[in-house]
Amino acid sequence: MPETLTLWGVGTSRTIRAHWALHELGLDYHCKPILPRSGETKTPEYTLLNPRQKIPLLQDGDFTIGESAAIVAYLARHYSNPNVSLVPVEERDFARWLEWCFFIVAELDSTSLYVMRRHGVQGLAHIYGHAPDVVVKAAEYFRQQLRHVEVALSDGRQYLMGDQFTSADILLATCLVWAIDYGVGVCDVATPYLDRVTARPAYKESVAVNTVKSDR
Repeated sequence: MPETLTLWGVGTSRTIRAHWALHELGLDYHCKPILPRSGETKTPEYTLLNPRQKIPLLQDGDFTIGESAAIVAYLARHYSNPNVSLVPVEERDFARWLEWCFFIVAELDSTSLYVMRRHGVQGLAHIYGHAPDVVVKAAEYFRQQLRHVEVALSDGRQYLMGDQFTSADILLATCLVWAIDYGVGVCDVATPYLDRVTARPAYKESVAVNTVKSDR
């Protein structure tokens, strides 16, 4: 069991991914609850660790890694065990898992939801400019790309990789919650799926840790 895990960052749809993976794997870790765009990511201490000045960031001893999907993948590969495994072992299942992870991060997160966050009034429009047409198009694109998820889940599988819950489900579920919060809506078949994964104790624990405290 590691004794030197530290996770920097709380309060976003991306930081919760790392917290969730840590809790699924039953790992003890220290949380540094810094927030984005608060000045906390621009301190000399944090900039030395992460010159990109982004959260989340994971420290595992002398190893440091950023980007939420990369953190989750690292934890899944490094700390999965016979009792809890967040990544498939068989070669082609592993390739399919990679496909899902890349698809979710590229098409659902970066190309769709984060565009809405950057240019929507409930997000960062005060920084990047309000662009309602762009927000509408990004929402439409998200729903189009979600068709891939709809087709996959329509065969009755419990999770993206069948009966095995993996880190790909962590990525997808956080995007679905994000989309619902932004009023995009999700396909009908994704609703029971989301209910299943967010009912997991590790998800509830990660929400509690990731929630910004009122006294901050």
